[in-house]
Formats: sequence, structure tokens, C-alpha cells
Amino acid sequence: MYKHILLAADGSTNAVRAAKEAVKIAGLSNESIIDVVYVADFEKAKSDVLHATSAEALMIERRKKIQNIEQELINSNVSYKVTILHGTPGPEIIKYANEKQVDLVVIGSRGLNGLQEMVIGSVSHKVMKRVHCPALIVK
Repeated sequence: MYKHILLAADGSTNAVRAAKEAVKIAGLSNESIIDVVYVADFEKAKSDVLHATSAEALMIERRKKIQNIEQELINSNVSYKVTILHGTPGPEIIKYANEKQVDLVVIGSRGLNGLQEMVIGSVSHKVMKRVHCPALIVK
């Protein structure tokens, strides 16, 4: 089974659905741990840093963004940890997944239409193409 499951999370409803699927998979083995990965996007992080009163306050604000996902994991009684990365979400998730040699990546899909996806790309599809392990996109 999958021991190290990376759950890419941003606090969206799509990420919550992905968390529910990750919980189902992790529940199949007592040895599984879900690594919730939140990427503080450089584009948005500048504003967050300017408005934060301290580094601790900034960390609390970032944890609040994935609070709904953490609550889902707590309620499901699965082992998990939270990892906060900095950078552009797609490349950072890919780099982390490949370096840590995770067994499975679970990520939500925003549901872009074909044209939107072709023009701006999709984090989930970028991750799917470049990780060195199985990946599950949850719609």
C-alpha cells in the first residue's frame, strides 16, 4: 500500500474533496501517513508578508488556509503532518514529491475547461506529468 501520501492542499473545496480521497486510501494501512503540502505562492506571499505582524503570525495565517483540510484529517483519525513550502505551486509540489520519494500524490482539480487549461495550464496536470510516482487528480 501507499505509506507516504502527499496531499497537495490550498484550502479550496477541490482540496477538501482530494483530502477525503486521501483519507480513504490512507485508511487501508496503519502505516500510511498523509503529508499535507501547502505552497505559499510567491505571487500572493508578498502581500501576506507585508501584512503580517510577525513570522509566527504569518505561519498561523497560512495554517488557517488549510484548517478545513486538517479538520477533515483529524476527524478521520489518520496520521498526517503539514509541510509548508514557498514558491510556485506546481514546481514546488513536483520537487518535493520527487525528492521525498512519496508513494502517491493526491491533488484536487479546479475543473478548468479545455481552453483555459491550454492557455494557463493546470497545477494538477503539471504535477501529474512530472512526478515519479502514481498521482490521483480528484474532481
